Amino acid sequence: QVHLVESGGGLVQPGGSLRLSCTDSGRPLSNYAMGWFRQAPGQEREFIAAVSWIDANTYYAPSMKGRFAISRDNAKNTLFLQMGNLKPEDTAVYFCAAGDMFPGNRPREYAYWGQGTQVTVSS
Repeated sequence: QVHLVESGGGLVQPGGSLRLSCTDSGRPLSNYAMGWFRQAPGQEREFIAAVSWIDANTYYAPSMKGRFAISRDNAKNTLFLQMGNLKPEDTAVYFCAAGDMFPGNRPREYAYWGQGTQVTVSS
């Protein structure tokens, strides 16, 4: 059973940085393609980035390139999302997800989801 848990969210000032983590105590994340999404209130879930389980290739939504960086550490069974130069419009719940398809950029391409971690960008 895949059980994803995100951490690292919080309140950050505009221009600040955060690193989100996602881990699973049950199964190796190296079995899956992994992705990060976010969802702001009243909006659809938005794709940020994905990473391949085979060779760690990455794929980003065009609007997310430059300020967001996805990575994985299979030895630690952890997925990361490094976020920089954060803006108020980045405020959302951030989710990690696991699936079989790379690069998956739609929620339906992921079978397993974490509960999300809140990121609030505000002064």
